[in-house]
Amino acid sequence: MELMELIASRASVRDFLPDPIPEDILKEILEAGRLAPSAQNRQPWRYLVFTDNARIKKLALNCGIIGLSNFFISKAPCLIIACADSSRNVRINHQDYYLVDTAISFQQMVLAAWNHGIGSCWLAAFSEKKLKSHLHLPKSWRVVAMAPYGYPAQKKSLYSKALSSFARRKHRPSTCDRVTTHHRTEQTAPPFPPA
Repeated sequence: MELMELIASRASVRDFLPDPIPEDILKEILEAGRLAPSAQNRQPWRYLVFTDNARIKKLALNCGIIGLSNFFISKAPCLIIACADSSRNVRINHQDYYLVDTAISFQQMVLAAWNHGIGSCWLAAFSEKKLKSHLHLPKSWRVVAMAPYGYPAQKKSLYSKALSSFARRKHRPSTCDRVTTHHRTEQTAPPFPPA
């Protein structure tokens, strides 16, 4: 697929076929994350990859009360948890970048997966405290997101249909509603009025 087609066609997938993701494709997905840019090349991301269905089911039960809405992950053949190591942080302009860097890396993985027809669903509904405790993660790690990965099932469950109606994917504003463009003109003038 062409890049823009890939980006435009990607959507959250919550219903998966049981087929495992081939090892070489899983490695490519992880490599896409590794190749992401990061502030001062600190690469703060740390990924936990689960392909054992029993472990995934147990994780689904250890996401806290807010995470109960993620029960569908128990049917995915793969679950990846994105963590950010705060000890690898770069702080610029009073902004911590380790979380941003990890999100960029994770999004590259989502797109690399979709390039192979493997769907995913970026999840933030979980108790970080409960999940960190269950996984025995180091104190310096933050859980940024998690996503189930797998080949999309043809038929959507009632749960998926309900959640899709809340996602408002079809109601995205146009680019001009979200971008302000400053074009160069012949006249030299400050881009904003003086304060």
